[in-house]
Amino acid sequence: MTSVEDHYACPDLAQKIRAAFELSGKTIRDISIRDLGPVDQLHTGGAPATLALMKKANLPENSRVLDAGCGIGGSSRLLADTFGFTVTGIDLVTDFVETARTLSEWAVPHLDTGSDISFDQGSVTDLPYEDNTFDAVLCQHILMNIPDKAAGLKEFSRVLRSGGKLILHEITDGDGPAPQMPVPWASNASTSFLVSREQLAEYLSSTGFTQVFFEDETEASARWWQKVNEITAKAPARPLNPRLVFGDNAARFGPNMEKNFSNRAVCCICAILTKNTV
Repeated sequence: MTSVEDHYACPDLAQKIRAAFELSGKTIRDISIRDLGPVDQLHTGGAPATLALMKKANLPENSRVLDAGCGIGGSSRLLADTFGFTVTGIDLVTDFVETARTLSEWAVPHLDTGSDISFDQGSVTDLPYEDNTFDAVLCQHILMNIPDKAAGLKEFSRVLRSGGKLILHEITDGDGPAPQMPVPWASNASTSFLVSREQLAEYLSSTGFTQVFFEDETEASARWWQKVNEITAKAPARPLNPRLVFGDNAARFGPNMEKNFSNRAVCCICAILTKNTV
C-alpha cells in the first residue's frame, strides 16, 4: 500500500455510514444523494462548486465523463443526477471504490436520471480505458496526491476524444508559508505533492491541452472554510460527518484549510481545457 492509499484507507466505511444514518433516524431506503453530502462532498466548495464549474463546461446531456479520483462517488452521482451524464469513477483506494458502489446502490433509486454510474479501482497514471473514450474528465482535488503529474495528464489526454474537455478544480502551492497539516489530502508533507499554478500550466501545455477558462478561487475558498468552521462551532456534531472517513484528523481540517487559503500557503484554481486536435 502506498502512503497515499494509507492516508485514505477506511475499512467498512459503507457500514459506518449506514450506522450513522440509523443514528439520525433514517434507513438506507430513505437515502438521497443530498443526504450523503456530509461525507461524499468533502472538497473545497462542496457540491455547489462542482455544479458551477460543470455548468461553465457546458457539456451535452449525453456526455460520457470520467470522474478521476472519485473518492466515494459523490461527484459521480451528482453529475449523473443533475446533468444526465454517463459517469465512470476511478480511484486508487479500494475502500473508497467499494464504498462508492454501495452508496450508489442505495441512492440510485432516488436519482432523477437513468444514466449509468460505474466505479473502477486504479491509478490515473495508468488508466484502464481505451483511447478517445470520454467526452470530459473531471479532475477535482486529486493532483496534489500524484507525484508524476505529467503521467496523469498524459493519460487524461489519451482517454479524451479530440476536443474533449479537462475540467480542473485543484489545490496548488501558494507563495505563502508551508501549509498547516493535516489537510484532507495529507496527514503530513510526505503525501502532499503540490506544485505552483505556473508549474501546473506547463504540465498541461506539454501534455496537449489548451486553456479556455481559468479562475483563482483562493479567496472564495478561504471564506467557504471560514463558514464551515463557524457552522461547526455552533452546531452539535452530526452522526454523519467527515470523521467517518478521516478519523480525528478531520477536526483539524477546517481551521488548517482556512488558514492555508487565507495566507496563500495553498491556492484553489478552477480551469477548463480542451484536448488539442491532431
